[in-house]
Amino acid sequence: MVMSPLNIVILAAGKGTRMVSAKPKVLHELAGKSLLQHVLESAMALQPKQVCVIYGHGGEAVPQAMQQYPTQFVMQEPQLGTGHAVRQAMPHLADDGKTLVLYGDVPLIQHSTLHQMQQAGEGLVLLTVDLDKPTGYGRIVRNAEGDVQRIVEEKDATPELREIKEVNTGILLAPTHELRVWLSQLGNNNAQGEYYLTDIVAMAVEGGVAVHTVQPGQCWEVEGINDKLQLATLERVWQQTNANKLMKQGVTLVDPARLDVRGNLICGRDVEIDVGCIFEGEVSLGDRVRVGAYSIIRSATIGTETQIFPYSHIDQSEVGANCHIGPYARLRPGTKLANEAHVGNFVEIKNSEIGQGSKANHLSYIGDSTVGCRVNIGAGTITCNYDGANKYRTIIGDDAFIGSDTQLVAPVRVGKGATIGAGSTITQDTPEGELTLSRSKQISISGWQRPQKRKK
Repeated sequence: MVMSPLNIVILAAGKGTRMVSAKPKVLHELAGKSLLQHVLESAMALQPKQVCVIYGHGGEAVPQAMQQYPTQFVMQEPQLGTGHAVRQAMPHLADDGKTLVLYGDVPLIQHSTLHQMQQAGEGLVLLTVDLDKPTGYGRIVRNAEGDVQRIVEEKDATPELREIKEVNTGILLAPTHELRVWLSQLGNNNAQGEYYLTDIVAMAVEGGVAVHTVQPGQCWEVEGINDKLQLATLERVWQQTNANKLMKQGVTLVDPARLDVRGNLICGRDVEIDVGCIFEGEVSLGDRVRVGAYSIIRSATIGTETQIFPYSHIDQSEVGANCHIGPYARLRPGTKLANEAHVGNFVEIKNSEIGQGSKANHLSYIGDSTVGCRVNIGAGTITCNYDGANKYRTIIGDDAFIGSDTQLVAPVRVGKGATIGAGSTITQDTPEGELTLSRSKQISISGWQRPQKRKK
């Protein structure tokens, strides 16, 4: 089936008073992305000809936050209803093809549902849902044959119409040319004094245009956000959905209710994830990886059989196979660990490569460094990479042994197989296979007494 050219209009002008925030409602985040970003990503997946976002409250904050998307932003001022909002987009849309209307505060609409709407047939397509408690929604009114006749907003509905369970989600797909005509004919003779987009349904019926309905795969796809409670509730729904997918793929989650995926998490076989872990951006966990409790992993690749112990932070890093990380370790952007590397408690690594089998097990900072294979870095070691203006690199050769409490003042190179004595400050390159140390002479002062606290 050949698809008609597609325009997408996203309504994002609402003030969001109930959010009790200076931030525009559509910029509040769910699962690590703004509500509007979720909608835009679903929209872009349909490969539209044009995307138009109607914004209002918050001024330029909305277009500035979404400037990475090829989108037309149009201000709606004043806000006179959904029909008025869509009307603002029409000068930017060509008449050929169809126009899909989405909402910036309905973040979890799925590509599969929108694709189903495209397949529903010619004419007007409405996305509806059946609710046991439809309070607040416009009701879908059908005739005796089951054909859609109109949508009645709850404030304008009779008690009989309010008993209808099928409701309007607001999401619709319409031929662009007909939509333009219908919008020009909208009136505001209703309880709110607004131009309702839903009034186009009766116009379509009167004009003999077919009206189709589609329902989403899950009700949460069409849930809107109006306050922080709804935001938190939908966040947990989405996280539980992610958790269910992971468990069906074979991932062991100690507690599915205590998992946060704020991006895309790809897991191999027999992965185990403890409680309270957060995954952001693009994260890949290899086979048999174990992630300890309350660890945070952002935009990282973790190799097969690596163990990440509790409270570790990994950010924009590459970790090889059979590594041990943590507890309380921090891998900052640009870190690359080869296979079988060990990074222990309270060790921070930044913009550095750590070779196969090398270890930094305690209380160290390794920054802007290249560390060879089978290197042992003692507790309290620091690479002094910054002179107050510029960064410099430290290079440590294979099989070197760095004693505890050593400072390596970059730029400096430690030769292969070299040993650095504990407590040394190294400012010059050290030879291969030799012991290098730099300590002041140890003395004891007879009769010295510690200072005493003065009596008040």
